[in-house]
Amino acid sequence: MSETVTQLVKKRSKALSVAPLKTSQTIGGALAVLGVAGAIPLMHGSQGCTAFAKVFFVRHFREPVPLQTTAMDQVSSVMGADGNIVEALRVMSEKSSPALIGLVTTGLAETQGADILRAVKEFRDKFPQYDHVRVMAVNTPDFSGSFESGFAIAVKGLLQTLVPAAGQGHSRVGLRRKQVNVLCGGNLTPTDLEFIEESIESFGLRPLLIPDLSRSLDGHLADEPFSPLTTGGVSVDDIASAGDSIATLVVGESLHSAGDWLQQHTGVPLFKFGHLLGLEAVDDWFMALAQISGAEVPAKWQRQRSQLQDAMLDTHFMIGMARIAIASDPDMLSGFVRLLQGMGAEIVAAVVPAMGAAVKTLHNVPLQVGDLEDLEQSAAEHKAQILLTNSHGVESAERLGVPILRIGFPQYDLVGGFQRCWSGYRASSQALFDLANLVLSQHHELAPHISPYAQKTDEAYRQLQSAR
Repeated sequence: MSETVTQLVKKRSKALSVAPLKTSQTIGGALAVLGVAGAIPLMHGSQGCTAFAKVFFVRHFREPVPLQTTAMDQVSSVMGADGNIVEALRVMSEKSSPALIGLVTTGLAETQGADILRAVKEFRDKFPQYDHVRVMAVNTPDFSGSFESGFAIAVKGLLQTLVPAAGQGHSRVGLRRKQVNVLCGGNLTPTDLEFIEESIESFGLRPLLIPDLSRSLDGHLADEPFSPLTTGGVSVDDIASAGDSIATLVVGESLHSAGDWLQQHTGVPLFKFGHLLGLEAVDDWFMALAQISGAEVPAKWQRQRSQLQDAMLDTHFMIGMARIAIASDPDMLSGFVRLLQGMGAEIVAAVVPAMGAAVKTLHNVPLQVGDLEDLEQSAAEHKAQILLTNSHGVESAERLGVPILRIGFPQYDLVGGFQRCWSGYRASSQALFDLANLVLSQHHELAPHISPYAQKTDEAYRQLQSAR
């Protein structure tokens, strides 16, 4: 059901970001590739662009992350760098023999005018011996969009590159009678994906996560000491089988376009979700799984649902009427806003790095496209009690003198943030407990008040006693 926007969106008014909230499309696109087994992202840009992205990934996941670059220099930036792409694809195919190379562009390459599709075709023409190496090429300039939109562009690119179309009059839908596609949004953590997988399997179904970071960046120790490729994730062959599934579940409104393409391309029925945070959203998730499988919702999930209801009752005293400031990508911000508004909290500031479909239907939210300086100023003006954003917002929280709940990407100042689960009944309960405890941490004991009249009465009493 479509809704209308009830709040005005304040557009960016500054010429630059003072305290950047945005993480680039290029990084989002590379992260999607890291969820494919035996793959490697190739960034078309300077060495500095790739080094910057690598720092973000390593600090967030605390794992070695394979990335490659076309290493544009001063000459190729002016004269053209398509040859760098061809050479990079050749070298990577020869040395590492990856299952997939994910070519994503940077702002430098886009400004220079790179034609990545033509470069890939040239590579195919020159080196047919590497036809077994699949190459996905997408445009992800970091001067537009955000981390979330770059991830979504790459997921759609994976589908368009790897999923064959059903032959005319020969539908393949349901050939794999238990397989369910899941298009996973960029804001889902590896532990979120584990919940998604577990919940689908509890209905007797087989989940096909695209992409699957729960196998590649979940913090496990690999048997091999070093690999130039991703050591886990969904395989290229499994992605190619998406047209044989009985249904597609899309988690994240940023991926709805990719879901629509897959449905039109293969005919597989589509179920869309914005997020899996909060009672209503998770209810919809389990009702969809029950519809697809024809099975009852397992007692385990019903028990966790009742626990979430109790958690909502326990925490509404603290969260109700609390003033919250939040900054994140649209999908994650939308999920938290709906959860908090359902608990009676007041969203006094909401900042996104770029507009997205998820925030266009929010109600009574002072939404702004901006950076963390904008969040800090709005939070101070409206006396916010809690800040929700990534690790870049820690300094803002300290200046404001309010606690912070770290959400989104990147998280680097606390260990384990990348594994935090936000999806499902139990994760929603924990989020409410954490928010309630942050509110309680701001409450301090007041010194007892002694009335001046009581003091005079006590003095008169003592005088009377001494006179006797």
